Amino acid sequence: MELVAVVLLAGCFAVYFVFGGADIGLGMALPYLGRDRAERRRAGGALWPLSVVHEGWLLLALTVLAGCFPALVGEVTGGLWLVLVPLLAGWLVRNAGLCWRAAGGGPVCDALVVAGSCVLACGWGWTLASVVDEESGRPAPTTTGAPTAAAVALLFLAHGMSSAALRLTGAPLRRARVLTGQQAGAHSYALTSAVMAALPLLAGHRLPLWEHVAHGSVQRLLLPLLICAVPLLLATQARLRRRPDTDPL
Repeated sequence: MELVAVVLLAGCFAVYFVFGGADIGLGMALPYLGRDRAERRRAGGALWPLSVVHEGWLLLALTVLAGCFPALVGEVTGGLWLVLVPLLAGWLVRNAGLCWRAAGGGPVCDALVVAGSCVLACGWGWTLASVVDEESGRPAPTTTGAPTAAAVALLFLAHGMSSAALRLTGAPLRRARVLTGQQAGAHSYALTSAVMAALPLLAGHRLPLWEHVAHGSVQRLLLPLLICAVPLLLATQARLRRRPDTDPL
């Protein structure tokens, strides 16, 4: 059961970084991809409602972490609160902008999406760097967090542009291909997806998961319920995926 919990945790984080990371990168590039309101509606259609489904993978991963590794949650949040607070703030600002946008908000909501996406990407970079760079056996903010956060944010942006080259049409697609290349497509997206999926796996390898696993009875009760959520998320994601040109936003 311990192996199942670790694999489920790693898999959910990897899937979130691939699909949710593409949404974050698209949010960062929204002003570049959409120069007017119509183009921003077309580009932004790739963010909602799929973004909500993609964040379901993050919610599932956090549930596995809290339910199967409760002692580790205290160590991580206690050591990384200085990093997690801006990450959470970026997530809230970005989602507020997306919700406002879905309700017909104006340019301010696009600014919230862009700002929140940038903060969220940098926050994930700093968090991963702090986990990888731990020396005392407990995650803590690292002095190398700023350059690593910037590098990871650029990776989020590159992944979002690769996704845009597959999901957009018209002028936004042409602008995306200026940065990704005219032949950009499934190959470039597969490459950035592989790197994005590797990020949480490399960081998670540094965490003492096996030493903090919960009692077997807890796992036997919780894991079947969490595993059942995986096909539901996959089915919902497949149903909602569509071209952003047809999105009503």
